[in-house]
Amino acid sequence: MLISTKGRYALRVLIDMAEHSGMGFIKLRDIADRQEISEKYLESIVKELVRSNIVVGLRGKGGGYQLSKAPEEIVVGDVLRLMEGSLSPVSCLEGSSMGCPRVSECRTLSFWRGLDDVIRQYIDRYSIADLMQGEDAGNNYII
Repeated sequence: MLISTKGRYALRVLIDMAEHSGMGFIKLRDIADRQEISEKYLESIVKELVRSNIVVGLRGKGGGYQLSKAPEEIVVGDVLRLMEGSLSPVSCLEGSSMGCPRVSECRTLSFWRGLDDVIRQYIDRYSIADLMQGEDAGNNYII
């Protein structure tokens, strides 16, 4: 499993919004400048976050984006699954998979299920608020 820039940037955007939540709606340009990410690329990420009700947007003067709920309520695993799709380590564990014809004799299936469980439990343990804390304060939350 390799998390794409889309998943990593989505987390950075949400952390940025959370840290600047006292400013009301935040312009995408400001986030792009602070995070050094293309505004055009962020548009596609924020669009998905809005569609999933993680972020709300307001058009017009004074418009921009803000979190739709508290940072403590936004689970990292939900964001990554939204951006990445399946995070399963092997295709036979994906919900949309047609099933493996070798499932009844697969000697590695329990290993893959265990790994999948560990990944899921780990990413679902963290919220955006947890990521805001970071291990090294002042490290500019590079993910």
